[in-house]
Amino acid sequence: MLLVPLYYLLWIFQGSLGQFPRACVSSKNLLEKECCPIWSGDGSPCGQLSGRGSCQEIRLSRAPQGPQFPFFRVDDREEWPTVFYNRTCQCSGNFMGFNCGDCKFGFLGSNCQERRLLLRRNIFDLSTSEKDKFLAYLNLAKHTINLDYVIPTSTYAQMNNGSTPLFKDINIYDLFVWMHYYVSRDTLLGGSSVWKDIDFAHEAPGFLPWHRYFLLLWEQEIQKLTGDVNFTIPYWDWRDAEECTICTDEYMGGRHPTNPSRLSPASFFSSWKVICSRLEEYNIQQSLCNATEEGPLLRNPGNHDRGRTPRIPTSADVESCLSLAQYEAGSMDRAANFSFRNTLEGFADPLTGIANSSQSSMHNALHIYMNGTMSQVQGSANDPIFILHHAFVDRSVDNYS
Repeated sequence: MLLVPLYYLLWIFQGSLGQFPRACVSSKNLLEKECCPIWSGDGSPCGQLSGRGSCQEIRLSRAPQGPQFPFFRVDDREEWPTVFYNRTCQCSGNFMGFNCGDCKFGFLGSNCQERRLLLRRNIFDLSTSEKDKFLAYLNLAKHTINLDYVIPTSTYAQMNNGSTPLFKDINIYDLFVWMHYYVSRDTLLGGSSVWKDIDFAHEAPGFLPWHRYFLLLWEQEIQKLTGDVNFTIPYWDWRDAEECTICTDEYMGGRHPTNPSRLSPASFFSSWKVICSRLEEYNIQQSLCNATEEGPLLRNPGNHDRGRTPRIPTSADVESCLSLAQYEAGSMDRAANFSFRNTLEGFADPLTGIANSSQSSMHNALHIYMNGTMSQVQGSANDPIFILHHAFVDRSVDNYS
């Protein structure tokens, strides 16, 4: 398992937010290895004339090395984003974004000086109109092309080291599905060889901060899409649930009457198509997920491996997990004992803090319980329940802090 330091994981997204800004994917940008787009507010790169930021060389600490890292400089994500860009916008003050055109989380206003506090709420505490608005926002994001970002359909080497750009449009919702796939995908080594023991966002200290940043970016994109600056992601408090209480047509989609793995036709989620689900196919073809639709959203809650995940986590599980004093411990992987991160992620017994390879609990338990699209790590964000689930996991981190 690739263990990447926390500050390095945060840099992965802070450097270019949505991975590949549309303004920076020409052969000129890639060959010059520079991504310093103009901010429309003053017509200067990175909003430099307004003091928002400037175009600077990227400075990164050396990537971790050692026997646990058998490959070096074979993955586009190593020392991100220097395989693609050596110069990017470095934003000042409360500004952020690929061109310093956005405000940091928790700020708004023309100069990003106004502090704001937004609260995430239990989805069952939303009024009917608030809940319906959230569902409408999800559907709108699924059917709106992202104008700021694109995705690569090949690796940097397959683009002839930048001289042949290969990028593609993607909708706003699926951009985040692809980002979750990209951070956890296998490394293509050439031919039929892949490195599967790698993941930049799971089974390591960065699991919680990476997903927190992911949610904040998702929230920010919905706010920009809808103009609803007060939008926040609701969470699903699954403690002590005996079934998937949000798996109804009123909320995230009920069960199909004749096919238990499909969603009810009464839910508009039944028409959603997934991407980034054919992992072995990508490896065989030595290709990246290109966001082609790959079939319907699948979900069969409760019909999972009960030997591995006997139940949805309880309030006692959560409280016991929160009592663990050490964020990370020992080897910092799924075998680590008495680690808050490892236990909350779901690799250790929440009542004892002891790693248990035969059981999946806490965060992992919910993914497995859904027994469908959510159960596959790289493609799990295809299911909108992913957002509600991780918002509650993120809430647990606040309680721990």
